[in-house]
Amino acid sequence: MLALTNSPLFIAKKFEAVKILTSTGCTTSEKALIVVFFQYEILKTTSLLARVRLQSTLPRSHLVVCAAKGPRPRYPRVWKTKRRIGTISKAAKLVKSIKELSNVKEEVYGALDSFVAWELEFPLITVKKALKTLEDEQEWKRIIQVTKWMLSKGQGRTMGSYFTLLNALAEDGRIDEAEELWTKLLMQNMESLPRKFFDKMISIYYKRGMQKKIFEIFADMEELGIRPSISAVKMVGNVFQELGMQDKYEKLLSKYPPPTWEYRYIKGKRVKIKVRQNENEEESLLKYTPPNQLNQEDLEEDEEDEENASENKDEELETEPDVDVLTKAES
Repeated sequence: MLALTNSPLFIAKKFEAVKILTSTGCTTSEKALIVVFFQYEILKTTSLLARVRLQSTLPRSHLVVCAAKGPRPRYPRVWKTKRRIGTISKAAKLVKSIKELSNVKEEVYGALDSFVAWELEFPLITVKKALKTLEDEQEWKRIIQVTKWMLSKGQGRTMGSYFTLLNALAEDGRIDEAEELWTKLLMQNMESLPRKFFDKMISIYYKRGMQKKIFEIFADMEELGIRPSISAVKMVGNVFQELGMQDKYEKLLSKYPPPTWEYRYIKGKRVKIKVRQNENEEESLLKYTPPNQLNQEDLEEDEEDEENASENKDEELETEPDVDVLTKAES
């Protein structure tokens, strides 16, 4: 019997009776009592579908509005943060916290550990941006500390991180540690070490007048088949001239001649620049000429040089016999 009284059909019949009563000249207080009674009957129902149907049949003029006269306010979820801090501000905060410390290793490492303590993942991008900021400010000691701490955590073991550490060690005057790092990288990545590492070591030795070391690095480059950059050739050539080795200097220039054209990126565009060499000065002066103002003779000469080089390469490929790998290994 209780289930029948709570059924939607029974309540709907009640509501029809209430509608008949309200339509037959009731006062406003009586109408309000009838509506309250009807809402109470809705709340008593156990079926959600019945509640929705009965709410839809209730007149709009009798709906109860909250005290704020508007929809219920939605509060933010607990698991969503209101404010997210970007990597730039995090990197600035990291740099600021490091700068205030002394050069004691334990103190710096403790501050770095506390900075990343609440991070779910290691903030590699934040640390890299902080290292870039420290490099712009020439804080070499801090760069060495942060990079060694990052590598000790097993993070950021890339060639860029090692190059930053090598540069910082050289700028800080710790040549022994720089040479140790260079030897380790050369032994581990002999065939895949980028050319800029060789150029950096040549420039480090060139600034300090270590001529024998320069020749060793240059010999390693030729043995590994790495073509030296223009700056490396200039530094080695200057060392040959200082030692009075004019014949070796001429051989070096004949093997690695200075380029006639260079490509530079100016405002995001690739621009062809002609390298003009002055007779009085050893260093070449770079003069920018826009592509639309290039001389027609220079363009024709450049095209002829490219055609001759391609023809010579084709002739070498045609005339050169096939080399057997086994016979070459035996010899």
